[in-house]
Amino acid sequence: MAQDTTVPKLNFECWLDKAIEWGQATTLESQRDVCLHLPQLQDFLHQIYETLKHTDSIVAIQQFPLIGQLLGRLCWNPFVIGYDESQKILMQCLCCLYSSEPRNPVELKANSWIRSLLCHLLSSSKWESNESETSTFISTLGYTSADYYCHLVKNIVFSLVTELRGNQSNGLNIQARVSASQVNAVSLFCLPLVTLPDITPLLETLLLYHGGASKEILSSEFLEAVNDTFLKKKISLPQSAVFSLWLRHLPSLEKATLHLLDQLVSIQFNSLEEVACVIKDSLLPQAASHPAIFKIVNEIFKNALLETDGTPEVMTVIQVFTQLFLQAHQSENKQQKFPLKAYFPHHYQPLVTALIRHPFELPTTHWSQHLKCISDMLKALIEDTNISSLADLFEIWFLVAHFGEWLDIAAEQLLKAAVEPDALLWLLAFYYCPQNENQQRTQTMVEAQAVYSRLMMLFNCTVLSVKDLESVVHSITDIKQCCNQDLITHLLTNFLLFSSGGHKVAQEFIDHITETTHTSKEVCSLLLRTAYRVNHNGEENQRTVKLVNEFLQKLKLKV
Repeated sequence: MAQDTTVPKLNFECWLDKAIEWGQATTLESQRDVCLHLPQLQDFLHQIYETLKHTDSIVAIQQFPLIGQLLGRLCWNPFVIGYDESQKILMQCLCCLYSSEPRNPVELKANSWIRSLLCHLLSSSKWESNESETSTFISTLGYTSADYYCHLVKNIVFSLVTELRGNQSNGLNIQARVSASQVNAVSLFCLPLVTLPDITPLLETLLLYHGGASKEILSSEFLEAVNDTFLKKKISLPQSAVFSLWLRHLPSLEKATLHLLDQLVSIQFNSLEEVACVIKDSLLPQAASHPAIFKIVNEIFKNALLETDGTPEVMTVIQVFTQLFLQAHQSENKQQKFPLKAYFPHHYQPLVTALIRHPFELPTTHWSQHLKCISDMLKALIEDTNISSLADLFEIWFLVAHFGEWLDIAAEQLLKAAVEPDALLWLLAFYYCPQNENQQRTQTMVEAQAVYSRLMMLFNCTVLSVKDLESVVHSITDIKQCCNQDLITHLLTNFLLFSSGGHKVAQEFIDHITETTHTSKEVCSLLLRTAYRVNHNGEENQRTVKLVNEFLQKLKLKV
């Protein structure tokens, strides 16, 4: 929140006194005084703007109670707004005070006042050459200035939108009526007004406008401003305009993706349904149906994963995003839909096809066989061909990581179904330990098989104690490689959820396992994914759902 030291209260009082002294007078003396003080005034307005753009509009008004009076008086001084720089910074300050979601009559009234000032600034100096004649004309018509300027702005916007749309559809054989430089000028003109509702149709038209130019014709400042305002939810734009913005301005797409990651990683969610809602609301999964956008978003996710050393929160975000992206891709019109190889062009396509298959498109009795096919294809790709570099290995692992739902089902199938365990254990071993340098993955496989065998011996016991499982936990407490620890924790957590006697000691043992292995985040992410899958796909296992929710409530206090 901005502090008073940033924009001193004394300065507000001094400048307000000066604005009152100037009034709306048109004398030569007033003009000279405005010109004398204008550089300092503009510096002060820039200070205000830098503070306001980081402050909620209501907080700003409470913190700086004189700001409305000051800006209002300056907006009606013809000598102040006669300078483009003054006019622009006043517009920017007013836009910062505009409430995108007014919550009471006071905010509604403030919005109306701000709109009238913005319309006045937009109209009086830019489009009207003689203010006094205009005022007389308005009075004759019986309009107030606010009404007149509001209608004038709407007409200007309508005229520009009509001209731009007509220019774009007039055919290649007719010379364009609007030049690229004029379009660029319009985008710059809109820059301080992006939050003004009356301007939204023009913003949309500009974002969808191309005009056949080989280079970007909209100003980068305009594109950045629209993107920032959209991310802060101060404006609402149709999907097509947002997608066009991200396609034509890479920094905006990158910022939108990082903004989403920051949102999801910094907030503790109660369920993956909430995570999915935030991701879907960002429009990025829908936009990723365009391969160019998917590639950039995917690359940012990859870098985030590397920078955070595979933190569970980022892994979960990637997996939920992938599910939502596939839903959006499948709902696309067949004529507009890109083939899957456009998104995963360098990967083994049969493996991609198998991973993309949604689990609940298959009968549950076929899951184990499908997982064995995935494991066999992956193993052949990893072991029977020469992987040229660790980067290639990581790309294959990253592909598998997108579809973590299949890995969770593999761990469940090992305990719930009569399966040959080797293929599924190998799949999990690869996921948790993709490198086999110094036989790491091989050792992980051996340890996972040993723990799995011991768990299966206890699986049908209806009466269990924590001591019965301590020997299994003991085998992971001294393991230095976290990949082994995470895989075994995965198996142990599923054992507690799905075994006959696991429920009775589950809470006590979960406390023990997270304290001895420091895997609270991993277990919490696993439980969130389990709850999401059970709820989302209608599995009827109320006892498991209840237990998962109880675990989550207690685990979140530790994370």
